[in-house]
Amino acid sequence: MNKAVIFGAGNIGRSFIGNIFASNGWEVTFIDANRELVDLLNSRGGYPILIKKNGQPDKTLEVRGISAVHSSEYEMIMEKLCSCNICATSVGQGALKFVIPQLVEAVKKRQADGAATLDIIIAENIRNGADYFRRVFREHGLTGEEAGLVETSIGKMVPIMTTDDLASDPLLLHAEEYNSLILDEDGFTGKIPDFPEIKAVRNVAAWVDRKLFIHNLGHAAAAYFGYEAYPERRLIAEVIKDEAIKTRIRAAMSEAAAALLAEYPKDFTREALDEHIDDLLYRFGNSALGDTVFRVGRDLYRKLGRDDRILGAAALCIKHQLPNSRILEVFRAALGFKAEDIAGNMFIDDIEFHSRLGIIGEEIMLTTRLGLTKSDRELETQIMKTLGENTGS
Repeated sequence: MNKAVIFGAGNIGRSFIGNIFASNGWEVTFIDANRELVDLLNSRGGYPILIKKNGQPDKTLEVRGISAVHSSEYEMIMEKLCSCNICATSVGQGALKFVIPQLVEAVKKRQADGAATLDIIIAENIRNGADYFRRVFREHGLTGEEAGLVETSIGKMVPIMTTDDLASDPLLLHAEEYNSLILDEDGFTGKIPDFPEIKAVRNVAAWVDRKLFIHNLGHAAAAYFGYEAYPERRLIAEVIKDEAIKTRIRAAMSEAAAALLAEYPKDFTREALDEHIDDLLYRFGNSALGDTVFRVGRDLYRKLGRDDRILGAAALCIKHQLPNSRILEVFRAALGFKAEDIAGNMFIDDIEFHSRLGIIGEEIMLTTRLGLTKSDRELETQIMKTLGENTGS
């Protein structure tokens, strides 16, 4: 049987990556730092996913044929990595520093044993993920070419599970029906799995940027415009019912689409990008999914960073001399974002963000914490102009 090892048994790891491999008959092993989760997965040998779709009854999908290993069990992890066909990571960029050294050791062991080259699917929301892995590989004495490094574009939306849902079943996940995994055809050293859910593309950078600058941008716009207009509403689907808000979201996404088309004319058409925007707006309105304004908008330092969904898209517009005023309106709205979770708590880093913003102001925040440099002078000028127009100064 073909075997896949997946670092990270969280929302995307289980509802998306693990689900795809297991449903296609592969043996799946998760590696995770949550001991309780690992024990539950091993005792049950599977987990349920509740597919949420507007206007239709929930559909329960049982994922079977899986096991789990705790992240502290080094020898077992090496055994699994040295005998698998494919590995994937879905842990978040902050945890990769713990995962990649283990991958390096496994790659070295496989080389010494004359085993096939390991293909690693990078199921993370980071740009230039393969370059990041190569850089860390080189820090550990490899060239970075000893493994297949496969970048992905992760478009599946998985909401935060509520305490009540987890009380009924701690392994339960809610997810949307969308299940398409876009990945880098050229990143593989071995055979690409022949799964209906996999779409292999040649220029994966274009698709990663499409995810970031259309999907992530539009989702963030829904959270920030929605909170600005209706701070009492919890769900993305609730705020997007307002057609005026939906029009503003679409306008920002459309500006980004024009920049993407200019950047990647061989990969996209305007018609295809507009269809993608329509599909995303429909998916954002999936009230059955229960995705919250808090989850989508939280983590302001990251989401307002120079190379992330908002300012990255605005900078791409500047590069191609295209308008970006609608995108910068998303940034302006984000500066007022203070949504709370169901328990009434703000995201802890966002509390610090607002405290620091109140002390140093927007202009200094842009350069000291959000990553703008001297080469971003035009972008900074446009941002400050947008903020000035909003305050009437």
